[in-house]
Amino acid sequence: MSRTLSVVTVALLLSGSLAGAQSSVRSSIDPHSGHGGSTTDQSLAARVREATAIYRDINQAIAAGYAQFGGCVSGPEVGAMGVHFVNGALVDGTLQVEHPEALIYEIKNGVARLVGVEFITPAPAWDAQNEDLPVLAGHHLQYFGSPNRYRLPALYELHVWAWRDNPNGAYVDWNPRVSCDGAQ
Repeated sequence: MSRTLSVVTVALLLSGSLAGAQSSVRSSIDPHSGHGGSTTDQSLAARVREATAIYRDINQAIAAGYAQFGGCVSGPEVGAMGVHFVNGALVDGTLQVEHPEALIYEIKNGVARLVGVEFITPAPAWDAQNEDLPVLAGHHLQYFGSPNRYRLPALYELHVWAWRDNPNGAYVDWNPRVSCDGAQ
C-alpha cells in the first residue's frame, strides 16, 4: 500500500511550500455522502465528524490555515484518497482528534466534499517526546520509515474516513468510494 500522499504531505510541510496557498473551489454539503466506518469504528469517526463539521465548507478550512497541495491522489486498483488540505502548523509531533493535520476532499466539477482526514506526525518529533508508539483514540498510527525514496524523515499517519463510508475499513489509506474523476 502506497504512502505517497503522506510522504508528499510531509515533504511540502518541510519545504514550507504551503504558506499562503489558496483555493477557488466551491464548498458543498452533500447529505447523501456516507458518514464513515462500521459500528465498531464509530467512536473515532464520530469524534472526527464532530470536530470537522465546520470544514465541510472548504472556505472555513482555508480560513483556519489549511492549504491545498498537489492534485487528487488515486490508486486505480484500490480507489482514491482525494485532495488533501494540510495545516502545516499542526504537523508538530502532537496528535489531537479535534485538530487533524490534513482534511481530505473529493472535488468534482469545482465542488468540494469533505470525505475524511489524515493525522500525521513526523516520527522523530513524536519519538523525541514519547516512549510509546502513537495511538489516537485507541487506533495505532501506521509507520512510514526512512530512508525512503523521498528522502524524508520517518512519519506516522492515520486516515479516518469520517465523512465517506469505506467498505475496506474506516482507517485504511485508500477508499474505493472516493474518486478523482472530474477533479481539478
